[in-house]
Formats: sequence, structure tokens, C-alpha cells
Amino acid sequence: MRNYNLNIAGYNIGFESSNDGPELVPSERFLRNTTNDNRSDILIRVHSGKSGLPEKAERVFHAPYVEEINGIQVMQKTNFWSIWKSHSNLFILTIFPLSASDKNAVLKFSLTSGEWDLWISSSEKTTDPFEYPLDGLILYYLTVIYGDIMIHASGVNNAGRGYLFSGISGKGKSTLAKLWGNAGAKVIHDDRLIIRKTVTGYTMYNTPVYNNDEPRESPLNKIFIIEHGSENKLIPVHGGTAVSLILANCIQHNWDSEIIARLLGSLSIMCDTVPTMKLFFRPDRNVIDHILEYE
Repeated sequence: MRNYNLNIAGYNIGFESSNDGPELVPSERFLRNTTNDNRSDILIRVHSGKSGLPEKAERVFHAPYVEEINGIQVMQKTNFWSIWKSHSNLFILTIFPLSASDKNAVLKFSLTSGEWDLWISSSEKTTDPFEYPLDGLILYYLTVIYGDIMIHASGVNNAGRGYLFSGISGKGKSTLAKLWGNAGAKVIHDDRLIIRKTVTGYTMYNTPVYNNDEPRESPLNKIFIIEHGSENKLIPVHGGTAVSLILANCIQHNWDSEIIARLLGSLSIMCDTVPTMKLFFRPDRNVIDHILEYE
């Protein structure tokens, strides 16, 4: 196809192949996010071939490719993706480590423009322009533009109440999602969420990570910073403490002071209205009862 739109976390992302561009084929995990609404929040024009950087472009962020093997992080490639800046334009240079073919890309974008350009260099005639890692990178910079929050967390909706559980890998995000799911709650996601401020409060959305993901959302009523413990225990936190605990688990590229300030501002406003607690828990059904008793 020559163009299509995805709706993820309320963002409408349009992809359009240029005259010299490839055929566009969304991957299986995004098929449930396709939409007939062509009013894009951003429109990404996809070109075939390579694009160079402006002569004086400055590299401001660099990420190696790291995999977790048996609980140990192992660096597989030193050059994975990087961000470059030239005046008001930003450029993401990336490879696609999970791709079946050898290809790379350059995404040119701006935090003040809704029209972006993507060059993909590949021997294939068709391409998924939202392939990892571009999917997460594009979504992240949409949260920057709109003042939203992207976070490592699981989220559930139980009887209309939305609970978010955040922590680093191994702290129990997936465990809590499974416990709530077994108890009849709707699991929004078990790994990565986007939080957006709405006219009625805050809403959390899933982001497609697995092939069976479908669009899900829930009001956000409470945030829990999780730790394994010898007993189930809740400790309310407020103000700067709440902000710093949540910030530690947010997805963020701290190369620009304005981006940092935007995120801190969004977190401060959210923490003024959404209760935040530290949760020490044992991995069984009793933690659900403990949380509901606190309601």
C-alpha cells in the first residue's frame, strides 16, 4: 500500500510513501491499530534510499544495542541508533537488529512540525516504516511534543478503577498484571504505557509490543512504585518524592534541558492529582485484597 494511518494511545500517525518510496506494509502487531481517519497528528513521508546529515549536525544521543540474556545485559552492537541535531531539525539514525534483511534508516523530524521524513535503505521493495526501534522512538517523541509520559509499567482496570504499577525490570510488573488478570481485571499492558492528560483526568494507554496486542485504555486513578517485600505494605508518597520515583521509571532521552523540564512539569502536575504509593508486595492474590482494602 502507499499510505495508511495508525491510532496508538490516541495519536494518529500517518505514513505516506513518496513517489520514489517503497510499498508500505504494517507488521502484524499494528494491524489492530489501523484507522480510516486520515487526520494525522504527524505525517511521515517514506522515501527509498539513503539520506545524509547536514554538514554541521551534532550528535546529541547515542544508544548501543543491548540484549538481556539469562538476566544479564549483553551489548551486541555499539552502533544501534543515535540522535543528531541541526538547528531546529532532529535526525534519528538507526539500524534494524530484528529485521530479516540488512537495512538502515534516517528519520528527519522536528518538535514543532507535524510533517516528518523517513529514508529507508534496503534491498527489499516493501517495508514496515514502524519497525523496531522506530516504533518506540516515534511514540516517545510524540509524548515529548504533547507533554505526555511514556513509562515502564503495567496497568490494569478493575471495576472502572485504573491502577499503574511501575518499576525496573524484575520488580514484578508482569507478575502483578497476571495476578489482576486472573482476578478478572482488564490488563491494559504489562510492560510499557503512555499516560495522557484528558479533560476528565488522566488516561493510560497500551503500546503495541506483542503480536496479539489490541488498543486498550483506562482512567488512571492510582500509581504504585513496586518492590518485592516480605509482606504487603503501602506507603503514600507526595510532591518531589513521588515525582522522582516515577521519573526513574520513565522512558526519557536527557540530552536537552527543555525536554527534561517538560517531563518534570508533566509529572509534577500529575502527582498533584493522582495518588502515588510505594507498594511492597508478596506475589500472590493477597496483594490485590490489600490494595482494594486501602480504597
